[in-house]
Amino acid sequence: MYTPKHFAETDFERLQAFIRSRGFGTLVTVGPDGPEANHMPLHLDASGRLQCHVARNNPVWEQIVESPNVLVVFQGPDAYISPNWYPTKQDTGKAVPTWNYQVVHAYGQATPIQDRDWLWTHLNHLTDLHEQGRPEPWSVRDAPADYLEKMMGAIVGLEITIDRLEGKTKASQNQPERNREGVKEGLANNGGEAALAMAREIP
Repeated sequence: MYTPKHFAETDFERLQAFIRSRGFGTLVTVGPDGPEANHMPLHLDASGRLQCHVARNNPVWEQIVESPNVLVVFQGPDAYISPNWYPTKQDTGKAVPTWNYQVVHAYGQATPIQDRDWLWTHLNHLTDLHEQGRPEPWSVRDAPADYLEKMMGAIVGLEITIDRLEGKTKASQNQPERNREGVKEGLANNGGEAALAMAREIP
């Protein structure tokens, strides 16, 4: 990923926190026909490994046996940035549109897992994570046992040992302060959850 120094995120704990806050990523692998992308919920466990699962009918887990190197992409808020939001544009006219965004790339080695106990623990962790705080949280145990056995037989787990994390926050850091303030105001006026989230990242 091309990352100019002023956009680089290097704080390891911040990168991990970003992954946990997203919970959904794009798994990129290389199959016989070239690069492939699969989109799925992922869980970063306490030891720093990514865990997820795929349908048994999805050939990606068999491809990983042959080629375990993977990339997982986690995307945060993003927003279009208008040149009209830069006060300096009024002075010089020297401004062009751009796009602000946040992203983390996790590179590592993936291992398919078919162990029932691992799958059971993984599914409970993933479910509990996303059900917490709900008035009546759903639990894996709420489903009939025979139905769970059937569903678990239809998936394969993946565990990814992370070798390297790369993060990028492009949030107008390369602009003078008054332009950054203009971008914050423009995003706030633009509205929308992504625009407001992006505005909060601007220094």
